[in-house]
Amino acid sequence: MCASESQSSLTWPTSINPRGSSAQFSSGWEPDSLSYHLRRATGIFLAWFALLSILLAQNNTRAQEGTDLEKQLQETEAALAKLDNYTAVFHRIERVDGKLVPEQITLLKFKRPFEVYMKWISPFKGQESLYVEGANNNKVRAHGTGFAGLITVNLDPNGGLAMKDSRHPVTEAGLEILVKKIGSNLRRGLRAGELTSTDHGEQTVYGRKTRELEGILPKDPSKGYYCYRCIVNLDVETRMPIKTRIFDWQDQLVESYGYEHLSLNPGLSDKDFDPKNPGYHF
Repeated sequence: MCASESQSSLTWPTSINPRGSSAQFSSGWEPDSLSYHLRRATGIFLAWFALLSILLAQNNTRAQEGTDLEKQLQETEAALAKLDNYTAVFHRIERVDGKLVPEQITLLKFKRPFEVYMKWISPFKGQESLYVEGANNNKVRAHGTGFAGLITVNLDPNGGLAMKDSRHPVTEAGLEILVKKIGSNLRRGLRAGELTSTDHGEQTVYGRKTRELEGILPKDPSKGYYCYRCIVNLDVETRMPIKTRIFDWQDQLVESYGYEHLSLNPGLSDKDFDPKNPGYHF
């Protein structure tokens, strides 16, 4: 009885039979191991797939943003092509010799092919300048304020006096040249895959509903782009860039141009660009 009971108590269940333990362990371990490795491989694949999906989505987003930005530019260029003349209250801030020059506000008149009249509102109230391409030996007719306003001078557009507190000569004034400059850099950046763009949505500027677009280029002046970052507010109705801010490679504001009360094709005539206009003081 005792021996039988002892033998009986030492009988192993078949699932853990020592003599069959190797076979039982092998047949039990191999499927689990395979399942583990399959799960691990699947996890790695899914992780890479998710990462690839994110990268592709980002690329698609960039492509969509680039396409949209190109469309916006084309619409602005098309609207400009129909523009013969315009008037605006022109706001200008520029960084000259490392310092921001205080904002200058002028009444601006522009007419194609290239005629520009400006009368200062602030500062230098009453100061005037007039440039008509091909006339006056291609010089700027100008006068200052106070006693300086009694004397009219003819200035080289690229000379020191005409360029005082300015980054650009009057020969680069106007919406068309601004859009060309922005457009050439934008398209180059898109082709090179070096432009990041952001649509900041609708913003109100000078009482007008605008769409604010931002473009960021490589932070490397050796690339030859005009700037590092540019923010443009396009008038939703007219497609005109009524405010443009340009930043250098230190992300400092270097140029800000605003066109308040922009009136398109108001019917300016030769009289508006005649120094003998009785409303002028040349």
